[in-house]
Amino acid sequence: MEERINSAYKTSLTFSKEHYENFPVILFSVSKELKKHIAIIYKFARQADDLADEGYISQNERLFLLNEYEKDFIEALNGKFKNDFWLALKNTCDKFQIDKKFFLDLISAFKQDIIKKRYETDFEILDYCKRSANPIGRILLKIFKVEDNEALIASDKICIALQLTNFYQDVSIDIQKNRIYASKEMMRKYSVTEEDFLNLNCNENVKLLFKELIEKTYKMFNEGKVIQSYVPKSFLLQIRMTILGGEKILHKIVENDYDVFNKRPKLNKKDFLLILLKSFRNV
Repeated sequence: MEERINSAYKTSLTFSKEHYENFPVILFSVSKELKKHIAIIYKFARQADDLADEGYISQNERLFLLNEYEKDFIEALNGKFKNDFWLALKNTCDKFQIDKKFFLDLISAFKQDIIKKRYETDFEILDYCKRSANPIGRILLKIFKVEDNEALIASDKICIALQLTNFYQDVSIDIQKNRIYASKEMMRKYSVTEEDFLNLNCNENVKLLFKELIEKTYKMFNEGKVIQSYVPKSFLLQIRMTILGGEKILHKIVENDYDVFNKRPKLNKKDFLLILLKSFRNV
């Protein structure tokens, strides 16, 4: 049994490295023991997200696959394992006493992505973020044994800011999937229409819209930085790099004069190096 679990952790570590994205997932500052647990969590989220987004299948097929994924997760918690991945995930959940609600919230957000393409209010978008992003932060805090209420609140702010940053970074990609993550109430405020999005029309109203959205997101990052006082040094570098990575994406959007339709910002090797060096300060 232990050999199967260790093999699943090893596979998850490889999976995480192959799916490396904008924000660092697993850093060298984290102990080898904890890395494998973070990797299995990342793999859970990535696989579910891929079911909601990747490939060319119908909405009904995607919902079916996510329902099956959710079923496999619940069965794993009850000791029935479809494969060794679920065995290792159950081991991680037990070891750190991670609430199953975090995983179910993630799946519910991925299901919502399949069927909901427009948002009437900012409240609706934040509700989505609370399920699509906050659970990851809460799970990581459980793994690093951080339970202070102020840290939990700060984590939520950082996670929401990261999710919003990802929305603004991927506007042009999401439009191709017929998704718009700017609320209708905000679009009305700046007289921005759905056609502006669909036609990639980055006019002055669109720029003003994203200027306000990005300023609000910067504020969330700043408010969430108090978490640095609560996390262990082994996790501090991760936190700093994640925040700096998100802020750098926002900065690139500002540099591009808020043209989120035609200029997708992306971190390059130089950005990562500077972020790493800056993160090391005072660690």
